[in-house]
Amino acid sequence: MPSAKTIGFLFIDRFADWEYGLLSASAVEWFGARAVSLTPTGEPVVSASGFRLVPDRGADPAENADLGAIAMIGSDVWTGKATPDVSALLCTIDERKGVVGGICAGTLALARAGLFAKAKHTSNGRDWILKHEPDYEGAGNYQDVAHAVADGRIVSAPGSAPGTFAHAFLSALYPDRSAELGEMKALFAKEYS
Repeated sequence: MPSAKTIGFLFIDRFADWEYGLLSASAVEWFGARAVSLTPTGEPVVSASGFRLVPDRGADPAENADLGAIAMIGSDVWTGKATPDVSALLCTIDERKGVVGGICAGTLALARAGLFAKAKHTSNGRDWILKHEPDYEGAGNYQDVAHAVADGRIVSAPGSAPGTFAHAFLSALYPDRSAELGEMKALFAKEYS
């Protein structure tokens, strides 16, 4: 049996509590993945609701050689001027053909790393992403949709779409598991039927 894939979840202060749960729980429970929490420096961070998260590790590429995927979780801090630069980690995972995803303001980290240059993507709206990154490479690839967008191994979503983000991310990471992915999508969809 192949070893479990390891997914990193990168959090910064004021991270959005609702954006990662469907992905992390589904990855571990349904797909047997290993989930690890990261912060840029390995220091604890506090969520939007005030929950304190003590991470497993920092964002140095050297300490994350085991990651097969990474999910950038949104926070209003990503929209500020003094944002952490995690481009080295994102590009390293992309170069080794891992899945790189971002939801909500976490998509700004992907834009800053140049990962949207050749990938269709979405975020919290065309005007929103251009307000924060007016000159990002690949702006012409923006898809103005309310659900997640996956282009190969690059996955993005608005903050209002944690369900489709989880599904698209896991579809990119486990393309051979269509039966489980279909079950997961059907389960998520029941809430809206």
